[in-house]
Amino acid sequence: MAITHIVGLVAALLALLCLPCAVAIVVCADELVARRTWTRNGRREVRALRSLERELAAGDPEIRPSDHEQSIDELVAELRRLDRQRCRAPTTDSAAWLAAVMRAYDHRLALASRCLGVEEYLDQLEGMDREIERVRIEGLLHAAGLRLRAR
Repeated sequence: MAITHIVGLVAALLALLCLPCAVAIVVCADELVARRTWTRNGRREVRALRSLERELAAGDPEIRPSDHEQSIDELVAELRRLDRQRCRAPTTDSAAWLAAVMRAYDHRLALASRCLGVEEYLDQLEGMDREIERVRIEGLLHAAGLRLRAR
């Protein structure tokens, strides 16, 4: 009879010790699957984002000769692509990826606004003020005839 009590006690202690791990696995399983799926399907995007990150970190984000040669149509196409990635970001769970996309999006918004003579203050703002400035610039560019959102 003592052996059955010992076995029961050991089983209860193991269940108590393993229960938090089991709950964590169940709760985080969908995030792990999403992250693994994203890394398999998004290797090309990761390389492109790293390239953008290096380009932006290389120097001042002012207009460089290669940026100046870029047409407004190419800028709009890049803004649409970055906007799609920006809207998809909550499913990736990567703060670094979202930050790189947002920096690239802001940089392209600044370039497009300079091309059209729209005044922008993205570099000087942070947080919610920067988000409001993004919306303001997008509205002005939309009023100028640029369609930044793909239908």
